[in-house]
Amino acid sequence: MILIAHFVAVTLYLAATGLAAMPFARPIRAPIRGVVLLLTAAIVAHLIGLGDFVRVHGQPPLTGLGPALSFAGFLVGVTLLLVEVLAREVSLTLVAAPFAALLAVCANFAGMVPLREPTGVRGLWLTSHIALSFLGMAAFAAAAGAGMMYLAEHRELKSRHFGAIFRFFPPLDTLDRVNHIAVVAGWLALTVGTGLAAAYSLVYRAGHAEKVVWALLAWAAVTTLTAGRVVAGWRARRAALLTSVLFTGIVVLYIALRVFDRHGGQFL
Repeated sequence: MILIAHFVAVTLYLAATGLAAMPFARPIRAPIRGVVLLLTAAIVAHLIGLGDFVRVHGQPPLTGLGPALSFAGFLVGVTLLLVEVLAREVSLTLVAAPFAALLAVCANFAGMVPLREPTGVRGLWLTSHIALSFLGMAAFAAAAGAGMMYLAEHRELKSRHFGAIFRFFPPLDTLDRVNHIAVVAGWLALTVGTGLAAAYSLVYRAGHAEKVVWALLAWAAVTTLTAGRVVAGWRARRAALLTSVLFTGIVVLYIALRVFDRHGGQFL
């Protein structure tokens, strides 16, 4: 059931991507309702798979590489759906839905096998910090997606080539607003999640130097973006560029960490 639900979710994520791309093939209005319905169905299927994981293993899908990747993909999907519904746009689906599908596929290739999780207060503490960290990274991913789209549309506008991107993508102000809100939301979640992780490591003497460094770098990246947007008043293009670059760097570093990790273990 876990594998089947993930397969259905991946199929629906990709179907939503294909439907969202239709205005690029022919001049039609953005199919907002259809994309939202497909994303909702994908999230429901993904949730069913994660729910069955909890039923089989008796713990949330937060520990172990496969379960962690799947949960991350689920949060990306939920964040994407909220953004598209509130903004009444579907263009972010072109970036975020394939990313959610990729995470779900990688999760199943890695194996949906959990690690032994502590119970009681310690277990609740660990679960809270991982969940908040994932939520922060999902918001960071949404900000990066909006930033990449902003850069693409801004380049087309400057070149005076008013093609499909200009017709289909939301206004630059909308993309900038999504980037701004997602960066601040990601910073709030990551700040609390990283604080809980640091306290957990000190109290239980758990954690490894490489993962601590990665967590601090991710938090520092989002903090820099938040300070730049809120305090320094960075212009939209600069914020979009830095968000895209920093998120890509954090993801590449995380993949390298997981590939060469000698300890195994949790997300952080």
